[in-house]
Amino acid sequence: MKLTLKIWRQKNAQDKGHFETYEVDAHEDMSFLEMLDVLNERLIRQKKDPIAFDHDCREGICGACSMVINGKPHGPLPGTTTCQLHMRHFKDGDTIWVEPFRAAAFPVIKDLMVDRSAFERIMQAGGYISVNTGSAPEANSIPVPKPIADKAFDAAACIGCGACVAACPNGAAMLFVAAKISHLGLLPHGQPERYIRARKMVERMYLEGFGNCTNIGACEAECPKEISLEHIARMNRWFAKASLIEEG
Repeated sequence: MKLTLKIWRQKNAQDKGHFETYEVDAHEDMSFLEMLDVLNERLIRQKKDPIAFDHDCREGICGACSMVINGKPHGPLPGTTTCQLHMRHFKDGDTIWVEPFRAAAFPVIKDLMVDRSAFERIMQAGGYISVNTGSAPEANSIPVPKPIADKAFDAAACIGCGACVAACPNGAAMLFVAAKISHLGLLPHGQPERYIRARKMVERMYLEGFGNCTNIGACEAECPKEISLEHIARMNRWFAKASLIEEG
């Protein structure tokens, strides 16, 4: 299949950037990243600068393969990362627009790569449990009701890719932060710090320059792990509780 790619090229964060056009031949069984690999091999043979993009596991687990494809973070398929998007979902002769995640808190490093270290700093602010755990406890020593375990597992599925930020017109990171807060706060080990954790992580989120949530829901729609908006509501309740405790 012959495709036309309109790919964002940008040398660094200070460069204005622009789209460049490439013609590629792709097999329908290729993943999107494999197709870009083929293009890069050709560019290298031509002594041209290859396209920079993030990738790691290529198994839909790490979230590194973040890019916007035809206006959709990670591409047109719901619940799918870029590395698991295959070319059979496009048609021969298609024109595909590829660009980096767009958010003030995600400055472009080069081409399709953005700096998502703001997420790491949010996690450092409170995404942990402050106890000496020692060796792992026996699995059934702390009973967790299944409904609670299911909600915690749903939140823990977040891979921190940043698609929620790229999808949000406000550049908000609420779904990411809420998933991390819920994951820890729902389980017995993390409950003692759940209010202070919410306050610290939300405050750090705003310091990093992320926008406000206005309940549009694009984050849930574009999340490759389909994290629920329910976690944002829970985070807001815990954040409000933390404020009341401090005032009291």
